[in-house]
Amino acid sequence: MKVPFIYHPIYSELQLPERHRYPIHKYKMLYQWALAHGAQPDQFIQPTPMNWSQVALAHSSNYINKLITNQFDKKEWRKVGFPWSTQLLTRTLTSAGGTFETVKTALDKRIAIHFSGGYHHAHHDWGSGFCLINDLAMSAVLATKAQPNLKILIFDTDVHQGDGTATLLRDHENIFTCSIHGERNFPFTKVDSDLDVALPKGTTDGAYLDAVKHTLHKVTKNFKPDLILYDAGVDIYRRDDLGHLDVSIEGIFSRDYFVLDYAKQNNISLAAVIGGGYQRNLSRLILAHAQLLRASHQVWSD
Repeated sequence: MKVPFIYHPIYSELQLPERHRYPIHKYKMLYQWALAHGAQPDQFIQPTPMNWSQVALAHSSNYINKLITNQFDKKEWRKVGFPWSTQLLTRTLTSAGGTFETVKTALDKRIAIHFSGGYHHAHHDWGSGFCLINDLAMSAVLATKAQPNLKILIFDTDVHQGDGTATLLRDHENIFTCSIHGERNFPFTKVDSDLDVALPKGTTDGAYLDAVKHTLHKVTKNFKPDLILYDAGVDIYRRDDLGHLDVSIEGIFSRDYFVLDYAKQNNISLAAVIGGGYQRNLSRLILAHAQLLRASHQVWSD
């Protein structure tokens, strides 16, 4: 089958200062890579933005109002890492809508991949680490409101702990948060997910993949999710500027293949977001993100 891809051109249309740390062009480049490597135009679904009422399911009304009206002070914006603009707000809402579209599509088709998403450092009333609103938390809450018996595992393998997701969802019994991340990396003050696996600096392929496999087996056996919302961050890559792990491109592919194949073999729907990746060498960064697309093709090619 053709794996559904969720993408919007606005993801790479945000104007940022020269040499800004965030690799805003990676989304368009990943889309172009997919087309160049056999993806068909009819695989792509263009999402609609979330609305602020949906955002309010996870974030405080005061925070939302400050965000809309640009009432953050300099310290708050420095913590977020982006300059304010209406373009930023539109892009943020569209990306969040894309993650929710990915969840809905995966529940219908068993698999879907979002060419953005994974803004897991956004908390109830503050943003951090390039994250303004938490698309993972909002999408999971919206899905479980629509289907109250639905059980969702947020399986976050971005190198940075999903602290915002953990705090936002700690009281949701049908949503299980799991983060596999670098022990001594951002955020430097960790919070408790339902399950955290902290890895030491320099972790290599073998130890990393063992941790992923053991953790996914353990959680699915005990929690029995209907859907895995998978944050496939590639800042675990040894060439990443902010990662501090020692995982190869082959290791990234093996991780993604294992998670997708495990979900398929166990009849668990899977919605993936591409998560973080922070190389200034964008061609190399796209190759890392593309491993998720390669894995999805191999797992679902029949």
